[in-house]
Amino acid sequence: MNILKFLTAGSVDDGKSTLIGRLLYDSESILVDQLEALHASNRKNDDGSIDLAILTDGLKAEREQGITIDVAYKYFQTEKRKFIIADTPGHIQYTRNMVTGASNAGLAIILIDARKGVIEQTIRHSFLVSLLGLPQVVVCVNKMDMVDFKQDVFDKIVKDYKELASKVGLNNVTYIPVSALKGDNIVHASANMSWYHGSSLLPYLETVEIPADNRSDHARFPVQWIIRPQTDDLHDYRGYAGRVSSGSFRVNDKITVLPSGFSSTIDKIELLDEEPEVALSGMSVTLHLKDDIDISRGDILVNAHNQPEISKQIEADLCWMDTKALDTTHTYLLQHNSKVTRCRVQEILYKVNINTLEKDFDEDFRLNDIGRIVIKTADPLAFDLYQNNKANGGAILIDSRTNVTVGALMFRANAE
Repeated sequence: MNILKFLTAGSVDDGKSTLIGRLLYDSESILVDQLEALHASNRKNDDGSIDLAILTDGLKAEREQGITIDVAYKYFQTEKRKFIIADTPGHIQYTRNMVTGASNAGLAIILIDARKGVIEQTIRHSFLVSLLGLPQVVVCVNKMDMVDFKQDVFDKIVKDYKELASKVGLNNVTYIPVSALKGDNIVHASANMSWYHGSSLLPYLETVEIPADNRSDHARFPVQWIIRPQTDDLHDYRGYAGRVSSGSFRVNDKITVLPSGFSSTIDKIELLDEEPEVALSGMSVTLHLKDDIDISRGDILVNAHNQPEISKQIEADLCWMDTKALDTTHTYLLQHNSKVTRCRVQEILYKVNINTLEKDFDEDFRLNDIGRIVIKTADPLAFDLYQNNKANGGAILIDSRTNVTVGALMFRANAE
């Protein structure tokens, strides 16, 4: 049974937490103790029904204010699929939280209030989803019960959003009219919207295809550890342990070790006590090569016929996550897969006003700002462009003084 990781995003009071609560409640994915706490809660909707947002509002401040502040992860499954949900904040001051929740997702649910239509926060969330390269988007037009389930309201929002999707570069978009409060088109088809002939939300999530990148030409294997027992029984044992970040490796595949450029062939693949012929994306394995090569933690094994770029100077999109402003005179640590190197931000090309999508050339880069920069690293990085291979196209910036993660990077070009 495969796993679908998805996030929900939307403006304040669009009903993200209620939608997730409805998914869990109507799919009978709530534990008995959670159900008892839900019924015992004093929080009720205006019609006297249970406030399902309680299921995701974990922080005290969230419960008091009725808003989402931090990313809340929920897990459930049906007979067809397992799910990991990231309920992300809608406020602009929590942009970094949404970026964190979206970084590992395969699908985004963007909620739009049927009464308000496409607003600035819709533009911001759509831009972020596009920036992070999520392959599938579901636009849930929520609160249809508050516009009398009118088709013309839904059709107008779909028309407006298609224009936005074209502007920000979203291609695979599905539109579903829902009422999270009443349960219309969440798990079961709505009797109030007979004019809608598409799938309800949960059946769609159960069947949508998120293709795994198992193409051998995209094969990337960052080395986490060199295994050398050097015992009498395993005197010549030399294995390279790590996780296949993208693509696939087979026994006898020709590989190149970067950044050194040495080449070899895969001799054996170990997975626990097994020796499979192929290692797929996401699998943690130990690779053995036919040649003894000097390989260190942080090196990356790649398909010899499709190698990533290698550079010390890279153009990248940056989401700034620290309360301290970006300091171009400070040396940061950059972690790309298992490799850590020192770097400096050489140039701030521009920031993006994520409400209007216009470029801002003010070089004052602060919390939640997103823009394009040029970084200079102490060591060469073997990277793919983020739009071509997310797994090898992203990195984080770490403040070397505090060890705090201060930024998320998406590589866009070799700047040399």
